[in-house]
Amino acid sequence: MMDELSSEPLLHTALLQFIFPFSIKQGEAMALIHRLEKDGFTRFFLDQKELEDAYYGDGYKVSHEKMERSYLPFAAHVLFPHEKDKNSFRRFSRVNALDCRLEMPQQAVNFQVLSTDVFICPFQLGFITVRVRIEEENIPFSTALEFADRFRQLENVSVPDECTTIHCGDRIFKQTEDFVFRNLVDGLEPFLDASELNGAYFETLPFFVDERMMVQAFYGFGRQEDKDELSVELRYRASQLDGLDLHGKPFISASDPDYIADYINKHCYNRWGPDTYYVTNEQTFCCLSRATPEIATHLANQMYGEYYYGLLLSIFHKIVLLKLANLHSRLSITRDYDEIEDLIFLITKFSAKYYFLELISQSQGREIFIQLRKVYGNDALFGEVKQTLDDLFQYQNKFQAKRRDMLLMILTVFTVVSGIYGMNQVIEDLKNPIDWSKMLQYSPFEYLALFLTCSGILVSLILTIRELWNGSKSRRKKRLSHEE
Repeated sequence: MMDELSSEPLLHTALLQFIFPFSIKQGEAMALIHRLEKDGFTRFFLDQKELEDAYYGDGYKVSHEKMERSYLPFAAHVLFPHEKDKNSFRRFSRVNALDCRLEMPQQAVNFQVLSTDVFICPFQLGFITVRVRIEEENIPFSTALEFADRFRQLENVSVPDECTTIHCGDRIFKQTEDFVFRNLVDGLEPFLDASELNGAYFETLPFFVDERMMVQAFYGFGRQEDKDELSVELRYRASQLDGLDLHGKPFISASDPDYIADYINKHCYNRWGPDTYYVTNEQTFCCLSRATPEIATHLANQMYGEYYYGLLLSIFHKIVLLKLANLHSRLSITRDYDEIEDLIFLITKFSAKYYFLELISQSQGREIFIQLRKVYGNDALFGEVKQTLDDLFQYQNKFQAKRRDMLLMILTVFTVVSGIYGMNQVIEDLKNPIDWSKMLQYSPFEYLALFLTCSGILVSLILTIRELWNGSKSRRKKRLSHEE
């Protein structure tokens, strides 16, 4: 057990962004956009410089010019479209400025919801971001971690969750899910694709991983020269959101110093240590700093700007790769021929347009982005998906070649028999005008020849119509995919 809160390092700033990825129902993206605009969300474009300080609270400002220059042009085109490009990240934001209070078993914490973002992305994927500032002076570090851990739980799954409520005005919310989907973005839930819930017993929302939102945070520490506020243990606790136990005391979820040191060595970016560290894992991305107020403000602006988009892009990569792998696992190789073609198209589209090894133009951002990609395991997932693409190509080529050979053999035999035998027997009787009475006097072989002639014409028509229909359906599905 760790020391009491009185010996905790104190924070002068605690800024948090809670991110929830969701899947959009197919064909509902435009309807969702109309609903967001009706609810007061504003479309976000970089050329609207009046928005640079609109969503982040007093004293914070994100330079749109610097944010665009942080990314290479092909990445900036996807993240910051100049127009309403359906193959890009379409961001909608709304200022909330809601003063709220989180009642936890240990204590209450006042906070303000600064703003909310909703992203509509390719591959029927979206993000909700709830931007929060803790409104407490000199709040203990453990209390801030406990706040983040409680608030990110969309559904109550533990005793501390059951004992936590959110007070906003005259309303009380027993779950963060209700606060987000009944108050902040109350028109969003009908657009969520809940198809993945068919096999779930207890979940009420379509989670990609679990019921917790991802947390991006900036923790500004007061400088205390007699303490090492940013110790390995503190950084580990920040990565795990190890806040308070049921008795209100700080805790840490590991006890072996070697394990903690090894974990931080793999997950911490320490270029500006010992004053500033960035810690990443699959659930959190946080900056811990005891820099001066001016530098701290600059670091917070980066977390709101280019690092925010870098995190979203990393999450987008991971979720799309998982979706593609999931689609592959559900395929029936012997039956789902159209689905195989669709999957090949989706993998090719993703690898060509969205997944690049180099995205960031500056060394600092590049190193952090590489660390994020490493933590999420995106390169390994991408390798598996590319191998899947190669396997599907090989299977499709073999299958199509086999089908072409079989069809060619059938058509050749049919053409030879019906052409040489059928036509020679009855062709004269089929000239205009047709004398139907002659057919009543046909021998059995002549009836066979007539059948072969008519069936040959019918089979040719059926094959032609089927190919035209399949081609039209394939083009229509690809067009719908582009629109999404």
